[in-house]
Amino acid sequence: MRYSTQIKPISDIKANAAGILDEIAETRNPVIITQNGRAKAVLMDVKSYEETQETLALLQLLALGQQDVAAGRTRPFREVLAEMKQKLNEAE
Repeated sequence: MRYSTQIKPISDIKANAAGILDEIAETRNPVIITQNGRAKAVLMDVKSYEETQETLALLQLLALGQQDVAAGRTRPFREVLAEMKQKLNEAE
């Protein structure tokens, strides 16, 4: 997808909001909104926004995990599994 075809001035958004929202919902392509010739905002459908937020959250978790590995804050899986089994047995 080329973002250059998805650039609209705010005046177009004001005049054709319903049609533009329908287009975004159908194509799931974001629209870049300009004001005074400069990009100011991005308009996207809710599902795409939610997927983007979920992806960002996963990437943040991966980055945190990489930081833990680099800092040596790791434990062998078998050790963690044994600890969890022991806690489950104690809870019963």
